[in-house]
Amino acid sequence: MNWITNYVRPTINSLFSRREMPENLWEKCPSCGTMLFHRELTDNQRVCNSCGHHMTISPRERFAAFFDGGLYSEIAVPQPIADPLQFRDQKKYPDRMKAAQKQTGEKEAMLVAEGDVMRTRLVAVAQDFGFMGGSMGMHVGNAIIAGCEHAIKRKLPLVLFSAAGGARMQEGILSLMQMPRTTVAVDMLREAGLPYIVVLTHPTTGGVTASYAMLGDVQIAEPGALICFAGPRVIEQTIREKLPEGFQRAEYLLEHGMLDRVTPRPELRAEIATILRMLGGQGPVVHGDLPRPDPAAAIETAQTETAPTPEEK
Repeated sequence: MNWITNYVRPTINSLFSRREMPENLWEKCPSCGTMLFHRELTDNQRVCNSCGHHMTISPRERFAAFFDGGLYSEIAVPQPIADPLQFRDQKKYPDRMKAAQKQTGEKEAMLVAEGDVMRTRLVAVAQDFGFMGGSMGMHVGNAIIAGCEHAIKRKLPLVLFSAAGGARMQEGILSLMQMPRTTVAVDMLREAGLPYIVVLTHPTTGGVTASYAMLGDVQIAEPGALICFAGPRVIEQTIREKLPEGFQRAEYLLEHGMLDRVTPRPELRAEIATILRMLGGQGPVVHGDLPRPDPAAAIETAQTETAPTPEEK
């Protein structure tokens, strides 16, 4: 009986028992329904390999793929008053903040960092739509101002990734005041002669679109991003008319002159580095880890190779 109990029965159970699969191994694309392997999706910066749908991505995930080697230094942002209006709806404002912080692992809805992108030094600012819808509060205003001041101090360009549902209602008029504050900060960059590139991601709406998100020297958007002040549903209910297909999406805005480029997320590194080096009068971007060749040496080598030999003379 020991042989049957200790060997035969466990062998049969192992052959017919159901193996449990980890829940986080696959993720379903919300656009085409394809089941995507989590590791492949992460390697492709959360862009569907099947249909090209761009899923939401946190600032830290974005920076890890955006900066060379995923290395960057985080820039401190002054902390505003925690609950200036003592606001409460179904929950207290501090309780909502604690829930968002626990869910995202971040203190607020914006991250500021400095690093290299294809050996092009820059300052980057990114919003987190997962943190209370990326809503624009006093911290977001402080973060953009801190990013602009740091860029001016270091004489570096600024790249901003926007993703927001608008102003944060829990901060009332103090939230709306971030629109002129951030506009002044962008003007400081212009006075310093530094490039300001905005990458609009899905979604960018409300007061964010009406301020710093549309003030870039170059306006780039990710494919399929919703970019607007008031959403299509609100507009349809107001004017009582059917809107065009793809209205307020990145491709529609590009066709109507509101954007300069629509660039897939995996191509943004090379795109932004190329634009910044052109604006700064620098050479072409560096691909890989090899140093960029010296243009003068390359010209001299080419002239030597094409020069006639004594026998040819």
